[in-house]
Amino acid sequence: MSKGVITITDAEFEAEVLKADLPVLVYFWASWCGPCQLMSPAINSAATAYSDRLKVVKMEIDPNPLTVKQYQVEGVPALRLIQDEKVLISTEGVIGKDKLLTLLDTHLSSN
Repeated sequence: MSKGVITITDAEFEAEVLKADLPVLVYFWASWCGPCQLMSPAINSAATAYSDRLKVVKMEIDPNPLTVKQYQVEGVPALRLIQDEKVLISTEGVIGKDKLLTLLDTHLSSN
């Protein structure tokens, strides 16, 4: 059963990401970002494909500067895979669905 992608804010980050039972893929995006629009289908696919072992959240960068600064997001779209408060994957820029799923497979297969 897929929970889909959850939209969060700075205030929700600790509870939704750092205290999560599963690894969390954080998708940083912006409404004005054209490449982010290209990336959204891949993020939604990952949320569906890995719903049993991965939580997927998205955070708009402009209204959430604290988390953006803490995780050193310098460009969007950006991804951070976080588990037990550690960053396992950090990417910036568009990556294709196949590359995203391969990255996730690499890190989630050990769980």
